[in-house]
Amino acid sequence: MAPASIKEVAARAGVSIGTVSNVLNRPETVSAVNRVKVRQAIDDLGYVRNESARQLRVGRSRFLALVVLDIADPFFTGLARGAEETAEAGGRTLLLCSSAEDLARERRHLQTLRQQRVAGIVLSPVDTSAERLAELRSLDVPLVLLDHPVPDGSTASVSVDDVAGGHLAVTHLLAAGHRRIAVVGGPRGSLALDRRFTGARRAVADAGLPGGTLVEVEVAAMHLGDGRAVGAALASRTGPDRPTAVFCLSDLLALGVLQEVVHRGLAVPGDLAIVGYDDIDFAAAATVPLTSVRQPTHRLGRSAVQLLLDAERPGNGEDLPVVPHDRQVLHVPELVVRASSG
Repeated sequence: MAPASIKEVAARAGVSIGTVSNVLNRPETVSAVNRVKVRQAIDDLGYVRNESARQLRVGRSRFLALVVLDIADPFFTGLARGAEETAEAGGRTLLLCSSAEDLARERRHLQTLRQQRVAGIVLSPVDTSAERLAELRSLDVPLVLLDHPVPDGSTASVSVDDVAGGHLAVTHLLAAGHRRIAVVGGPRGSLALDRRFTGARRAVADAGLPGGTLVEVEVAAMHLGDGRAVGAALASRTGPDRPTAVFCLSDLLALGVLQEVVHRGLAVPGDLAIVGYDDIDFAAAATVPLTSVRQPTHRLGRSAVQLLLDAERPGNGEDLPVVPHDRQVLHVPELVVRASSG
């Protein structure tokens, strides 16, 4: 059986096609009586709007998109929840994509989303070089970068004050008496990670301690396996060169370090204090509950989508939103102290 048409809905409700269209798109312009008639006819006939045709007519869809680096990373779970809740409250549907930290895959996703005429994109970018940012601005799709503030304000962004986060973590370890602290993260080049390193160095400088207090360790990725490798390397060190504390720039790294050093017989925090970053759900549930710098992931997702919704111009609601480039929303992190750091 062929799907019901808008013409059949109008005939069933005893109204014009224009009235049916208004109920679907601008219900506030239609009387309550006619809205009830049209809704009943839609239910009776099982009418489903042809969204593709509507997109071609008005120039964009009711979809927003969230493109994350790694859909398996728990950091993005709370973020996606906040983004979806805000999109739904704004009458939009959120599409979720994962680039798997692959630039070619990210480009394919963005091209597909452009072809689908999404109303806006929140992107956690693989590459934040000046050349790549210029490429992203040329997409002609409303864009908000996630967790990657743009120093020149040329692209809207929502992020956390990572310098403050790094400072919080290392200040906490210094206050506990540690004077040999490994700071683990990577790969270098990510603005967010570089700022966490900056905050860690600043904490040492503010305490009047020598730069050698920190041992900076770069890893290929922020995954459990990379953390385990670091844990093995730390456990194998002896004497004064072995750090007494480690600050990992993600909780997944920290949990990998924790698993490995405990497996090798070290006491946490007696032999090695550990601090992570993100405060994912698994942090509190670890064998030794993990101290972590909490990122407000739910609020990150909400505020990123809200930037897209706020930017829509008034009128018939079908204009393409434009996000002002100078919108740089910065959230404040907090330190959640648990057993892993004493």
